[in-house]
Amino acid sequence: MVSIYQLKPAFQNLLRPLVKRLHARSVTANQITLLAGACSVLLGCLIALFAQHAWLFMLIPLWMILRMALNAIDGMLAREFGQQSHLGAYLNELCDIVADSALILPFALVPGVSAFAVVLVALLAVFSEYTGVLGPMVGASRRYDGPMGKSDRAFVLGALAIAIALGWLSAAWINAVFAVIAGLLVFTLINRVRQGLKEVRENAPSA
Repeated sequence: MVSIYQLKPAFQNLLRPLVKRLHARSVTANQITLLAGACSVLLGCLIALFAQHAWLFMLIPLWMILRMALNAIDGMLAREFGQQSHLGAYLNELCDIVADSALILPFALVPGVSAFAVVLVALLAVFSEYTGVLGPMVGASRRYDGPMGKSDRAFVLGALAIAIALGWLSAAWINAVFAVIAGLLVFTLINRVRQGLKEVRENAPSA
């Protein structure tokens, strides 16, 4: 299933010189993870408090790009510089779902937008990530399958935030977009289960 996540290797190659400099300055993967999570929550709170100012939604796509870079950086620091840890694994998953929720929920405060649809998308985003995390529990890898993985959500929500900031979409269209996102998240959840089970079968020793 096609996903923006498949572009990650090329993105990492662009960031590698910066990662090396950060490591040289003793910056750790966990520090980057916590920074990305905290900034996402702060931005979400800022937009929620002043949601009547539509232009603030323009900050979401800008932050989404920076957040994706930080997410790639913390992973590279962990893998390439021996900073992997059990605590880091917990922080990586928990900060991601907290950040996702913090950046999705403010859309519910846009006049005319269905709070139910927005909360549903936030919950399905958590469920889909949890499904990915369950992969190792059944003998598969951590699943990142699409079509609405973390990177895909960042792209779609960033584009939607730009449209809101510029007044391009009515509430009805925004609700329709969230309905589509919800449907794709359900598909993503099912796809991750199917691909995880497929991986387990393929890795099982033949009789």
